[in-house]
This record gives sequence, C-alpha cells and structure tokens, in this order.
Amino acid sequence: MGWEPMPRIAGEMSALEVKRLRHPGGRGNVTFNVGGVTGLQLQITPNGARSWVLRVTIGGKRRRIGLGGYPTVPLAKARERARDALDKIAAGVDPVEERKAAQAALSAAQRRLTFAEAVERYAKKKAAEFKTEKARKLWRNSLEIHVLPTLGAVPVDEIERADVLRVLEPIWETKTFTASKVRGRIEAVLAWAEVAGHRTGPNPAAWTNGLDQLLANPSRVRKAAHYPALALADVPRWWADLRQRDGIATRALQFVTLTAARSGEVRGATWDEIDLDAGLWVIPGERMKMTRPHRVPLCAEAVALLRDLPRRDGNPLVFPAQRGGKLSDMALSATLRRMQAAQVKAGGAGYLDPHSRRPAVVHGLRSTFRQWTAERGFDREMAELQLAHLVGSDVERAYQRSDMLDRRRAMMEAWAAFLDGQERGDVIPLRGAKA
Repeated sequence: MGWEPMPRIAGEMSALEVKRLRHPGGRGNVTFNVGGVTGLQLQITPNGARSWVLRVTIGGKRRRIGLGGYPTVPLAKARERARDALDKIAAGVDPVEERKAAQAALSAAQRRLTFAEAVERYAKKKAAEFKTEKARKLWRNSLEIHVLPTLGAVPVDEIERADVLRVLEPIWETKTFTASKVRGRIEAVLAWAEVAGHRTGPNPAAWTNGLDQLLANPSRVRKAAHYPALALADVPRWWADLRQRDGIATRALQFVTLTAARSGEVRGATWDEIDLDAGLWVIPGERMKMTRPHRVPLCAEAVALLRDLPRRDGNPLVFPAQRGGKLSDMALSATLRRMQAAQVKAGGAGYLDPHSRRPAVVHGLRSTFRQWTAERGFDREMAELQLAHLVGSDVERAYQRSDMLDRRRAMMEAWAAFLDGQERGDVIPLRGAKA
C-alpha cells in the first residue's frame, strides 16, 4: 500500500493566520491548505464550524481523513496527527480502516453484557413461561440471593466454570435442592446469552461433562427436609392448649390444623374463596404450589371458626394482620414458640418431634396429619389430595377426574374429632369407598 501527496504544496500558515480564516459566504464547505504537512487542510462550514482534514491517496484512491475539530485540536496538534497518519500509510497501514476497527472494538466493549443485564433480558423473553407471579419471583430471587452478588457485574463472555463453582460450592451440600435449581438457571441465562451473540464456547454451568465431574451428584447429597412434627399422642393436649389462646394468628394456626393446608395458603385466604354454607374453600391455582386450583372441604369446626371471625370493611383477607396486610408466617411460628415456652416453664418437655426431639413447627403439622391418616387406614391417594400433593403419573392424573371431595370431607371430620380427643376407634378405614 503506497501513498501519494497532493501535488499542491501550500505555504506554512501560522496559528494566528489559521485563526483568522473565515468562510467566504455562500453554500457548501470550503477548505484551506494550512501547510506544514502535505495535504493538511482546515475545513469550514457555512455556519462557521471548523475541522481538520488530511487529503491523501491510498492504494490509488483519494481519501479524506478527519483529524478532529478546531480549536479543540490546535494547529500544532493537527500537524502532528497528520504526520502520524502519513507515517502509517508509508508503513502500509490504512489509518481510516484502523480507526474503524478501533471504534468497532470500543463499541463492542461498551456493548458487553453483564450477567445481571442478561438475567433481565432473559427474564423478559421467558416471562410467558412462568405459570404464576410467585414462580417468576422465586426464579428471580434465587439468582438475586445466590448469584448476582458474585457474578452480577461480570460480562457474560468472561464467565468460566470456576466462576460458577464460586457460586455453587458454598451451598451445594447444605442447600442442595436450591443449588441445583440455581445451577440450571445460570445455565439457561448463559445459553440465551450465547444464542443472542454475547458469548461463545461451552456453557460453564452445564452439568453433563462439566460440573458433574467437580460436584457431587445432587441425589447423593440432598437431604430431605424433615420438619419437626407433633407426636400423635400429644395432639389432643396441644389442640386444647391452642384453643385456649386468643389472637388472629392463633385462629389462623387452628385453621391450618383443621384443613392440613400450607401456612401461605391460609394466610392468603380471602372471603370470596370460601363458601360457608357449602363448607368449601377453593384456592385458586395462582396461590397453589402446584399452580392448580385446590378444593378444601371444611369440617364443621372449621366453618364455626370462620363464622366467629370478625370481618374488616374493605379487607378481603380472612386472617389479616393487625395493620391490614397479610399475616406473616412468623406470626404463626411465634404462637407455637410461645406454647412451647409455656410448657417448658411449667416443667414439661413441651411439644416435641418424637424422632428429632425438636419443638414442632407449623409445616410439621402436615406431617402429623399424614401420619394420622396412615395409621388410621385412610386411602393414601385421598390423604395426598388433601395435602395438595400430585398423585400418580401424568397419565393417571388425566384419568382421575374426581378429587374425592366427599370422602375427604368425612376424613377431615374424623381428623377434627381426633384433635378434640373424641376419636372413635371403630370408624376409620375408608379405603375402597366410592367417591
């Protein structure tokens, strides 16, 4: 690549002479050869804007190379830049193409997507796939808690397997289920980033032929979460203690027990979900863990409890907090803790899980109910339906049209009788009965 200077060689202007140059009027830009470097010109527009231009021939083609605006770039600096450009041309380098490449690299660097930005874009693209708002929040919260503090500011094209391990290793054996979910979500975000053109190469969060060689198999280390539950022998005593207490959290805990529902389902219950005359509570799918509507038969004691509750004007919640919002899970847990503390203070052991010897917790009440149904011979499928667990395979569920509501209603009446210490030993097995 060679260069040819323009044939006309101007006299070398001084800085003052350059400053005095003016547009002669009329339309179009004008240029003035300022000398000192062959082809260096000052270009002036009709509105007075000024800039430096170097006119050269590169590879047989005439080119105009911009060197910056005047007076930001003074005359001496313009001549220096012009000489540098001519030196590059003499060495076979096209300054114009070199500048384009540099600008492209700068733009690419400015466009580098961080992992936090990738999460935002991916979430928007995949929003329709989340069945509920709760599912969307759980997905995002897991990344905000476990991933973004470590990888949020890192460009996605720089994330390597070691970075993913820094996120996963601290929680892999202590929160294995969560860690497995987080790994899959990191993998999904990075896979999107690759398809979108923001990174290349193997996905560092992939399990097969990747992290499976560095982390223990989740199925081998995952520990089932066993919530401390009430011993069946202690249930009537505990229930009598609970019924003597006042407060909306106490009533909510009673309702949790009478329905075997989850705490969140009860705390979020609204009056329009409940038909007191029919003794039925229908929880909409968006509030259920399995995202499917759930019908809960209400025993007579549960209906009586609801009828005795005060209703607040304009507040749809069945168990509102003191300030009107949803009751917190801690409120129910605090009731259990106070009951346990009172028992210990009185010299007793309290209400302990028979295996772990730990004080019973709210979620453990569901385990107590499940144990009771098993020992009393209730149909397993019916008990699982009451707990809102998925029963059987997809095919089996497709053919199972009944949710055994009437049979479950009888079961829950028997459960209420057990709570009250009035259970009769000759009633129980309902296995084989028709729905």
